[in-house]
Amino acid sequence: MIPDAYLAQTAEHFPRFSPGSIAIESLEKGGSGRKYHRLRLEDGSSLIFVKYTDQREENRHFCDIAEFLYGLGIAVPKILRHDPADGLMWVEDLGAIDLWSYREEPWRVRHALYLSTLEQVVRIHTRGHRALDKSAPERPAVIPRFQNAFDAALYRWEQSYFLEQCAGRHFGVDRASIAIEITGPLDGIAERLAALPRVLVHRDFQSQNVMIREHAHASLIDFQGMRPGLGAYDLASLLYDPYVALSPEERDILKSDYKRLCAEAEAPVSADFEAIYDLCAMQRLMQALGAYGYLGHVTGQAHFLHHIPTALASLREVTGRIPTLQPLQQWLGQFQKQA
Repeated sequence: MIPDAYLAQTAEHFPRFSPGSIAIESLEKGGSGRKYHRLRLEDGSSLIFVKYTDQREENRHFCDIAEFLYGLGIAVPKILRHDPADGLMWVEDLGAIDLWSYREEPWRVRHALYLSTLEQVVRIHTRGHRALDKSAPERPAVIPRFQNAFDAALYRWEQSYFLEQCAGRHFGVDRASIAIEITGPLDGIAERLAALPRVLVHRDFQSQNVMIREHAHASLIDFQGMRPGLGAYDLASLLYDPYVALSPEERDILKSDYKRLCAEAEAPVSADFEAIYDLCAMQRLMQALGAYGYLGHVTGQAHFLHHIPTALASLREVTGRIPTLQPLQQWLGQFQKQA
């Protein structure tokens, strides 16, 4: 429930939303020190009230990033008011329907929604990246503070997160027992990815962070972890989203859509894009599996453990296409039998 003092502040800034005239709905979307509530009037109009803490430093930068993206023509919620002293935000309500909600729809329906989603992220990868160029003629006056760029240390952390929280905590594997031929190539992959040119990326680009509005238009949320990285990482995050089952054929279509959109934005993908995409998919799936193990066993959110089999199967598929990771792919087979 929202404390009376915050309801009073809401009524002060938005007089129509007085305590006696609104219905309050707590949203499960909150996480990492954020609590979301929908405030709705009888006429159907609404806004989202957010209380955040300093539990994660990135929470404080959400508003600045939202306004930066909004100014670039990227579909994100409009910030109605921000009180950084108390950690309060009043944000445009994008509705309750996300991309995940359409997972059972026919492909012709889903394809249109995914295409709208890819259009938005390509704008981040192109317009967002160009806006950071100090020589850009239309560079925004205020550049938000983004999270630290993807570097070799961050890629290694994702790998270790999987080994410790999923292989170790969930499946009971002793880290010291893992053979060097299984983990050895991973360090080289971290270095290879870190050496590539970066663009601005969403960082948590999956179906539940895409809201679908009228006319099948996609809007993006939960972008406070945005940072310089690889566009292929965002693409792989969406196409190997453990919450939604996409067929190999559907992934290929969407990958082609992404390449076409990049070319139309005068930012064609590199010749080695396919190989980089697989490496990014491996990284993202390791990060997700590590998160599922941690959230399921450490924070008591057991429902995350249900996504491990799907993510693990995808990780085996991806590592099977990477020649240097054949030992790792075979090693992962033991977990698939237990999952």
